[in-house]
Amino acid sequence: MTEKVRVRYAPSPTGHLHIGNARTALFNYLFARSTGGDFIIRIEDTDQKRNVEGGDIGQLTYLKWLGIDWDESVDIDGGYGPYRQMDRLHIYQEYADELLEKGLAYKCYMTEEELEQEREEQRAQGKVPKYSGAHRDLTPEQIQAFEDEGRIPSIRLRVPKNETYTFNDIVKKNITFESGDFGDWVIMKKDGTPTYNFACAIDDYLMKITDVLRGEDHISNTPKQMMVYHAFGWEVPRFAHMTLIVNEERKKLSKRDEDIIQFIEQYADLGYLPEALFNFIALLGWSPQGEEELFTREELTEIFDPERLSTSPAVFDPSKLKWMNNQYIKDSSLERVIDLTLPHLIEAGKVSEDMSAEDREWLEKLISLYHNQLNYGAEIVELTELFFRKEINYDEESQAVLDQEHVPDMLAHFKSELEQLDELTPEDVKAATKATQKATGNKGKQLFMPIRVATTGQMHGPELPDAISLLGKETVIHRLNQVASS
Repeated sequence: MTEKVRVRYAPSPTGHLHIGNARTALFNYLFARSTGGDFIIRIEDTDQKRNVEGGDIGQLTYLKWLGIDWDESVDIDGGYGPYRQMDRLHIYQEYADELLEKGLAYKCYMTEEELEQEREEQRAQGKVPKYSGAHRDLTPEQIQAFEDEGRIPSIRLRVPKNETYTFNDIVKKNITFESGDFGDWVIMKKDGTPTYNFACAIDDYLMKITDVLRGEDHISNTPKQMMVYHAFGWEVPRFAHMTLIVNEERKKLSKRDEDIIQFIEQYADLGYLPEALFNFIALLGWSPQGEEELFTREELTEIFDPERLSTSPAVFDPSKLKWMNNQYIKDSSLERVIDLTLPHLIEAGKVSEDMSAEDREWLEKLISLYHNQLNYGAEIVELTELFFRKEINYDEESQAVLDQEHVPDMLAHFKSELEQLDELTPEDVKAATKATQKATGNKGKQLFMPIRVATTGQMHGPELPDAISLLGKETVIHRLNQVASS
């Protein structure tokens, strides 16, 4: 590859950064960085009805959060701007006028009602609706009559007859379309805005885009964009159409699928780490050599090869994402994990934002108990629930443990050991447990499980001496009394 790679991510400002769009941006970013090329972000905002105010800012904000930067966009002028399509309307009009002058495009005065009637008639005949070309060869007199009526024309591209459009897709290999499958299509709407395929092709050419990596739902757009390139005599870029992202039932990932969190902002709010999400998304439809799954951004940049984009749909596995995020949390410092989890405890009303130094120290010890267990930041609220309530409702499994014949006497002895202590350090709890073992003869699971269940209400959890120490003497004695009186 001799020319410098230039790739782009071109979102519409229609809302939050979706996981599928983030993948498109990430693969383009990795391709640019792995080849020493340029990564451009272009905002495609011509569909004004769908645009959301600040939608472009949200996209850029969470791309940065993920760890994706860019060489050119609305905030970095690389000499190929403007980078918002609504700021480029004059450019599209100039190219549309050039096609009109060459006879490669024409003005169509048909109304929407006339077009719909035409489509209905085609459907009635069992045909796939497409523009008939009714206004392809209007006479000057007909044009004048429509102008006198006050009709505002759209501009349509003259689709060549008997033309074959073939491109060698990096993922899908050879793909072919016939021009006869298309009617003359609108390149400029009546309101003066370009259609998607016209603006996209113009921008990709003017911005010197060499490679277009995007989702396979864009395959049907490719021949139309090739028509624009051919009309101007431009070289067509290379294409790579990535397979769909599907859920675990192998159905296309839908924004209505409530089993999967769909937006990057939601993952950030839940306390996922950006590098974990970056790693996870990179493996949605692309695979490295070997079995390794955990990579830094720098490692992914070094090994990324678009030829290894998958030909099979990418399965979004929420459990795998949790596992991967857990691996990154384990490797993080306690300070970072505290920063990740503390806002969720504050929001849940478990702790005060202006806590004392003593409370802060206790909280840091509490969070450290779950450092290795934590899948994401917000999970800390549920994991630590037992430390923020006095009473415990023992479930059936827990109650079965407490109903064992030896348990009442053993817990009574354990309680008496604790009552003699001024405070409950982990070492003190270990000593009290050992003394209980010696006095009652209970050991192993027969000893530790009833103590764990009685004091925490859980069958499993963090190191028991640490947990009991953080619960504090008053709470632990209260719970042991609760068991004894039940």
